Amino acid sequence: MELNSPKRLTRSRNDRMLAGICGGLANFLDIDPTIIRLVFALATFFTVVFPGILIYLIMWIVVPKEQY
Repeated sequence: MELNSPKRLTRSRNDRMLAGICGGLANFLDIDPTIIRLVFALATFFTVVFPGILIYLIMWIVVPKEQY
């Protein structure tokens, strides 16, 4: 990766539970993936589950995999 290239949101290949969405988002934001997972789980639970699952599925389709 070049020094001046912008940071890209990608799905993590190494830090993943399902599709690597939370791991990739944590890498993009430079924070612990556990925090992202907890926030996502709580937000999904408190918004009647469906919107959180739908957002995760859409991100699974739209966000590209991390390249080595």
